Amino acid sequence: MIRISGLREQLSSGVLEAALDGMSPSDQLAQIREALLKNFSRVSRSWQDEILPALSDAEIKILSYQEIKPKQRSLLRRYFRKEIFPALTPLAFDPSHPFPHISNLTVNVAVVAKDPERGECFARIKVPNSFPRLIRIPDEHQVGDDQQLGLGTNPEATNFVWLEDIIAANLDLLFPGLMILASYFFRITRDADFEIEEDEAGDLLAAIEEQIDLRQFGSVVRLELDHQMPDAIKDILVRNLKLAPYQVYTYEFRLGLSNLFELTAIDRPDLKFPIHHPNLLQEPNSKESLFSLIKREDIFLHHPFDSFSPIVDFIRQAAEDPNVLAIKQTLYRVGANSPIVAALMLARQNGKQVAVLLELKARFDEENNIEWARKLEDEGVHVVYGVFGLKTHAKVAMVVRRDSDGIRRYLHLGTGNYNPTTSRVYTDFSFLTCDTGMGEDVTDLFNALTGYSKKESYTKLLVAPGGIRKRLLELIQRETTRQLQHGDGYILFKMNALVDKGCIQALYQASQAGVEIELLVRGMCGLRPGIPGLSESITVKSLVGRFLEHSRCYYFRNGGQDDLYVGSADLMPRNLDRRVEILFPIEDPKLRTFIVANVLTPYILDTNQTRQLESTGQYSRLKTSPDVPSLHAQSWFVNRWTGKGTKFSLPDKGQSV
Repeated sequence: MIRISGLREQLSSGVLEAALDGMSPSDQLAQIREALLKNFSRVSRSWQDEILPALSDAEIKILSYQEIKPKQRSLLRRYFRKEIFPALTPLAFDPSHPFPHISNLTVNVAVVAKDPERGECFARIKVPNSFPRLIRIPDEHQVGDDQQLGLGTNPEATNFVWLEDIIAANLDLLFPGLMILASYFFRITRDADFEIEEDEAGDLLAAIEEQIDLRQFGSVVRLELDHQMPDAIKDILVRNLKLAPYQVYTYEFRLGLSNLFELTAIDRPDLKFPIHHPNLLQEPNSKESLFSLIKREDIFLHHPFDSFSPIVDFIRQAAEDPNVLAIKQTLYRVGANSPIVAALMLARQNGKQVAVLLELKARFDEENNIEWARKLEDEGVHVVYGVFGLKTHAKVAMVVRRDSDGIRRYLHLGTGNYNPTTSRVYTDFSFLTCDTGMGEDVTDLFNALTGYSKKESYTKLLVAPGGIRKRLLELIQRETTRQLQHGDGYILFKMNALVDKGCIQALYQASQAGVEIELLVRGMCGLRPGIPGLSESITVKSLVGRFLEHSRCYYFRNGGQDDLYVGSADLMPRNLDRRVEILFPIEDPKLRTFIVANVLTPYILDTNQTRQLESTGQYSRLKTSPDVPSLHAQSWFVNRWTGKGTKFSLPDKGQSV
């Protein structure tokens, strides 16, 4: 919806020149299609040979309609009449009926019927998303004659039927008097990218709202088809959707497999991850305020292993504390029913000065953010929609409080969004401090975000655009010099993506000097490790597991006078040049040592969920010798506070957990 759409726009605009990798837009689209076709073959094999049999072994069956027994079929027909039929709208396509609008990413049924007078007819039915995609149905012997409704939510049933199969099996009720010849499934993907001319928008909120409404009418960029669909029907769709052949994909598996998430509603704890109880910063009945804790020492949290509730409490306590004068905060993706936003509105009701930079351009969260912006404004909160030409991606909150010894600024700085829901499944870092220098920097940052400040240099924070790449390149060079002089250069980065050319070249140069470089890159990586004479001392690992690795940090050993920066920025041009980002230093030596030993090192030593990037650009499962201890890093973090992980020793790193 975004990346491919951008390449197609370049292609349609006549862009022919190659990108940095030597490929033109058409070259990229061709290689993407080739890679996707291989992936689809793997999906098909996995679905047929692994997932369906494994579900069946667990007594969860996704049935084809041919497997439905007579009583089950009768029940499904009654269910169709009562529940589904009223919600369907068949749309014919003929000279008097124009080709219907087709919604983005919805499953559709293409129907071929024979009319006694007109002959063969074509119609389309949208599969409604107001029903579960997988309909539960009891076993044949459990079906009662009076059983009619509630099929979709029956918690005891472990047989499932696809909703579109039920519709296809009962088309005679939708087209009485016609002979149903065939039915096939398809769906489309629309271009959901849009650009706002901010300098021409009189009201940015209204402009974005208008563009969101237009998303449903974006041009079609992909057509996905049931593999049984004949060419004649495919041609009708391709011609009317104005698609090129490379935009059409035929699958031997179900369209929209993401709906399999519905199966997680089955009450089968034995098939799920054990419930994770995060570590609490304070005892539940503690009367000590967070401000008292932060004033005593800096606090570092590793979510979701450490609870996110202290971050919510930080804003909530600030809203209720009579000594708090002001709250300033950035918001990027906060989700629905946000307790953070509720606390900010409460703070305003309690007479605090509240300023929020709410990024309206957070892709696919625009509607949520517009709704929150309006609610905050209605409460009297000062809301700013972002910085002209940039996205504000920094995660920072500041509470200005009158303490007994004067005004003090309390800060939360993090790597993740202020979203309690995603905080349960994303790994992120939080840092709570009342450091004076950082407080001054954050004040300057908010002045730049909400006003006309041209502040570019900060005392402690690294701020993009402008400041992050420059300082990281200096630190990489410092480690290179250290290696040449003392032979002990060491760099450890953890991030989501590494594609910035300048940073990659600097790491190559450091490796050529012999610096040991360990990179944890969950997603895209444009660096090739292990190439003789270029990157022999670089390893790149990607850990993908139960929790999505989302935290970023940048560590430089510097012969023991080390530096550790944590923050919201990945090493990508968009983060370093087109977003407001921050990295903040961990200055306490004990805390820095703790993070390296107890957070970063277990990731480096993981043997269970890690893939290693080869010099060929391919990833492979990590190969370890038998004498290397097995370590599942994420599970170790989960168990750490239960006493199960406290005796683990980190070999060769000089630290004990």
